[in-house]
Amino acid sequence: MRSDLVFGALAHVSNRYQLCQLASKATRKLHKPNSRLQETTNEVLVRFRHTNPTSSTPSKAVVEQPVQARRAA
Repeated sequence: MRSDLVFGALAHVSNRYQLCQLASKATRKLHKPNSRLQETTNEVLVRFRHTNPTSSTPSKAVVEQPVQARRAA
């Protein structure tokens, strides 16, 4: 149930309002167009249970590749 996921995520985020804000931002970024929004929200809460969403170090999955600069012709 989702309440179990929320309580698990509260292990890393003590403020429930902050948890809602972080979960909504992460859900918007991770959501795929042809999937259920509820599934994405549950996936975010599971990730929050295992890692601290407020840590300043990005995870390997979130790090973007550098963009190569184009040369002028």
